[in-house]
Amino acid sequence: MYRRHSALRRALLIVLVLVCLTGQASAAVPVIVQLGPLTNVNLIAQLLGGTVLDSVPGVNVHLLSLPALPILSQFQLSLLGIVSIEVDKVIEVGFAPRSGVLTVPAQTAPDWYRNQPSMQLIGTSLALNYSTGAGIVIADINAKVDYGHPVLAGHLTSGYDFVDSRAGYASTLNQSSSSFLDQSSSSFLDQSSSSFLDQSSSSFLDQNVADLLDNGNPALSHGTLCAGIIAAVAPQSAIMPLRVFDDSGAADVFSITRAVYYAVQNGAQVINMSFGLDSSYKAVQAAVSYALNANVTVVASAGNANTSVAQYPAAYSGVISVAATDNADRKASFSNFGNSVTVVAPGVNIISTFPGGYYAVASGTSFSAPIVAAEAALVRSVKMGSAKVIISGTATNVDHLNPGYGGKLGTGRINVLAAVQ
Repeated sequence: MYRRHSALRRALLIVLVLVCLTGQASAAVPVIVQLGPLTNVNLIAQLLGGTVLDSVPGVNVHLLSLPALPILSQFQLSLLGIVSIEVDKVIEVGFAPRSGVLTVPAQTAPDWYRNQPSMQLIGTSLALNYSTGAGIVIADINAKVDYGHPVLAGHLTSGYDFVDSRAGYASTLNQSSSSFLDQSSSSFLDQSSSSFLDQSSSSFLDQNVADLLDNGNPALSHGTLCAGIIAAVAPQSAIMPLRVFDDSGAADVFSITRAVYYAVQNGAQVINMSFGLDSSYKAVQAAVSYALNANVTVVASAGNANTSVAQYPAAYSGVISVAATDNADRKASFSNFGNSVTVVAPGVNIISTFPGGYYAVASGTSFSAPIVAAEAALVRSVKMGSAKVIISGTATNVDHLNPGYGGKLGTGRINVLAAVQ
């Protein structure tokens, strides 16, 4: 007991000296700390001269407001019972325009778009003869969702708004970083999509509707677009909407971390993350590992920079990283590629739900990822074993259609029918 107290006193001295040396910051710094199981967050906050802003229930992960980020060696961190410590950065999201908004006649079935060419290509309609995703909860970590959209009625389960929950300390989150929801700047309709729109009796593409509803900010439609894709592919799964991006398209690392833990602790078997971080964060990586260790399938978009440079969380080990192809199985011009990609899925001119009861055409790996997340739900509903292994093992190799990208598009383009048969 004496030795333990002596070690603690030495640690206190170390921290107090370090805080004195580094605590000259002009503003408080939001810091994410992951603590050992026996470490008390209030004591750590007191020692570091800060306060506790927020905590993740059930795990010893916390957001502190500190005068500065203390510079501690690994030995000093261990002595204090700190597993990791890093600044909580705000994620500034860059969005790109959609192709346009679709308006359809009033008598049109709400889920008419589920038979679009991209879905026919991967066999989603036939797959429903084997699995509908019943009993599976898919958490979608995203922006706001239009709960009142006719397509989404009955598909949404209770979620959580992390934007509202951080309102009390939002002003302290002043450290910016770069990131993006993976919505491409592509703004064209290929011939197959155009023909399909004509055959479906869609009346017109109306960009003005989009501008009116989202004031030119696609952050307001991103969550609804992704949810609509999941509902079309896995119609009897439940979608858990977890809002971490606000209406201007900003999130922070701690909110993303909280959302992953929340999804696991509230029964999600699949997590979709249609966004990318430009660097790895210890808190997010630990949360993803927590999900994977709990047998949750994690899916993330590979990114839209047309590069082999990996983005996160897609590049974390165990995550299904999804790149995008068009309806001819060619790599989308914007899509990332490389060794971290698990599979590719349609991501060009995808039709899905848009706020206000509308539909929209959009491109990006943001819309490839929820297709695969829904496929994972179909697989998990009827099969044992790893959904990642099954999905990657049943994909159709498309290297011969993509000269120069051999081996860089994962195991190929997903085949939903083969995955559930």
